[in-house]
Amino acid sequence: MHWTLFTGAALLAQAIGHPTRQNDISCPVVFDGRIPQKSTGSSFVKGELSYDPSYVLGANLTWADVLRFPKGPQSLFDNSTSKNVEVTIDDRSIFTPSPTNRQTGFRRAELQPKPANATDSVTGIKTLHFSLKTDHARALNYSHEYQLVWLENQDYSANQFTIGTGTPYGSTNTSPKDARSLFILGTSASSPQQTLFKTAFTPDVWHNFGLVLDFNANKVEVFYSKGSDSLKRKTKFLANDLSNLGQYHFGVLKKPTGPGGIDITKQGFQEGGIHEGVVYGGIFEENSAKGCISVARGVKGKTS
Repeated sequence: MHWTLFTGAALLAQAIGHPTRQNDISCPVVFDGRIPQKSTGSSFVKGELSYDPSYVLGANLTWADVLRFPKGPQSLFDNSTSKNVEVTIDDRSIFTPSPTNRQTGFRRAELQPKPANATDSVTGIKTLHFSLKTDHARALNYSHEYQLVWLENQDYSANQFTIGTGTPYGSTNTSPKDARSLFILGTSASSPQQTLFKTAFTPDVWHNFGLVLDFNANKVEVFYSKGSDSLKRKTKFLANDLSNLGQYHFGVLKKPTGPGGIDITKQGFQEGGIHEGVVYGGIFEENSAKGCISVARGVKGKTS
């Protein structure tokens, strides 16, 4: 997951204008996943960016079918050479990793860094940055649970952390207000799963995150802000198992509704005729081994 964009297929990204990093990220860059201004859906399909051109998508779909580039205010860490990207899902968003594994219970589309088996971004002490925003034209259905950003174990057995929204699958007491929250969950291998942070998913404004991931000590610290405000520390370092390497997902995974005890990857209820999406911006990761964290463009803060 080394996204400095100077090697391999990433060299092609220079032709479409890679975002300028000078002075806007204060700490050593591990990967820069911001979207160049000149890129299109075809840029993703052709492998010109450091995202996998084939995963994770519905069968027979390409990124040109799935991605949108909405106008509007940029996220906290985007600049004049980068832009927003919206990941969308519809009835066709059924991931089929093999002929015998058609995930009809989910609707999903996720950008993944390439190569997926690199370890630079899942060792040491790193801060993962990203911003999220709703799209009123492609509104989510908050009676469902959504995963929006997560780190999946290399053996696919669990998620080390998950940023989500909506009604948790199987919940019977989530209020409409609580359903419209952004929450960060700890490892899904723990029971009960720990909630690390929660905030209202206010519509039409950017929600900015800096997750300090201490892979050495298995701890997570959360920085957060809204709009153009600088990131602020929202938690102390919290114990959470980060020991199984893995790969990042940036996109929309919509779980079904239904009873407990079913295989939700293939069962449960999904409405038809959906057109939903979430806008992403400012995706990058930096090295925080010396306590460094960028809290705004060109502004350095300090982790705990």
